[in-house]
Amino acid sequence: MSKSNLITKYKLKDPRVAVRVVLGVLVVANLVAALIVFRPWGGSAEDLQRQQVQLRQQLNSAQKHLDQSKVVVEKVERARKEGDLFLTKYITERRSTMSLVKEELNRIAQDAGVTPKGDSINLDPVEGSDTLWQMTISEVYEAPYPNLAKLINMLDKSQRFLIISNMVATPKTTGNLLTVTLRLDTFVRGEPGSEL
Repeated sequence: MSKSNLITKYKLKDPRVAVRVVLGVLVVANLVAALIVFRPWGGSAEDLQRQQVQLRQQLNSAQKHLDQSKVVVEKVERARKEGDLFLTKYITERRSTMSLVKEELNRIAQDAGVTPKGDSINLDPVEGSDTLWQMTISEVYEAPYPNLAKLINMLDKSQRFLIISNMVATPKTTGNLLTVTLRLDTFVRGEPGSEL
């Protein structure tokens, strides 16, 4: 005999079983009603208020984070634009670097009244950039002290981005002349991945 046949057989024969089933259903319904009243599915009013406060705090925190991110993005964009302007204004392009820098150094030397005695140039890639190269120029000049001071001043005020990274001055044995070896650094802009 199957279970459904047994239940049907007992229900029909014994009214006590039917009353027990009805009472069982009523107890379950009362328990469900009690759960709904004492512990609502969405939570009590206090629980909902606590949850609302917590969600508002999370929203405020997320809004502050978003505002900070917007400020950072604006600063990054401004820095990128200013960096690009700096590069176009002060960093020479690869094609014209040697002639422009040599021309500038010769003009400054002539205006300062110093005598160039030789130079050497070295190019090295800038680490972390695929378009910038560092050009190191070693120049030797000979002149009296006032003329060398004028040379240094003019190099400092040059329109090219020239950095005096080292300077060694030695007096000549005769006269009031000094021999100065300058190491100048500047930067060169090239195409990505290009070799100079």
